[in-house]
Amino acid sequence: MVQTLRYLDAAEVDQLSTLSEVLVRINRSAAVVKGGRRFSFSALSVSGNRSGVVGLGYGKGRQVPSAIEKAARDARKHLMHVPLTADGTISHTVEAAFGATRVRLVPASPGTGIIAGAGVRAVCEMAGIKNILTKVYGSTNPINVVKAALQALSELRTPEDVAALRGVALITAAPAASTSATTPNPETK
Repeated sequence: MVQTLRYLDAAEVDQLSTLSEVLVRINRSAAVVKGGRRFSFSALSVSGNRSGVVGLGYGKGRQVPSAIEKAARDARKHLMHVPLTADGTISHTVEAAFGATRVRLVPASPGTGIIAGAGVRAVCEMAGIKNILTKVYGSTNPINVVKAALQALSELRTPEDVAALRGVALITAAPAASTSATTPNPETK
């Protein structure tokens, strides 16, 4: 199921207080001209507020600083919401592809941290995910890896969304077993 990404509009972006950027990759390319080689640079940047909003930016320029600035500006235009759980992870396993890259994101228990490569790690950190397991299959091109990770995050659904789609009420988890069942009986020594 191919899903289009829903980006935040300008009014929602203005309401965000703190956006930070992480530079994932700078690439240099050369055009051979009469006098030698002319270099140009492209930058891949991930922007987010570390609490459920993340976006990708790509910029090109003749100088590195202008490419980075364009990438950061592009990332602010392509922000999206990511549903997170209270534990700082995702609600279910999700897999998505972009080009020849497949990315699998698996929720992890508290204390695990972010187990990911550079591209997926940048996306997860900027989204505010604290515990996640990831795996990249196929091509490891950073642009495709980041786009596949964002596609996977866009396919996440909260338990409330699934309950609404099924037309059922969401039942909270039952309380833990009573402590008397787990406490050893002192008379059985």
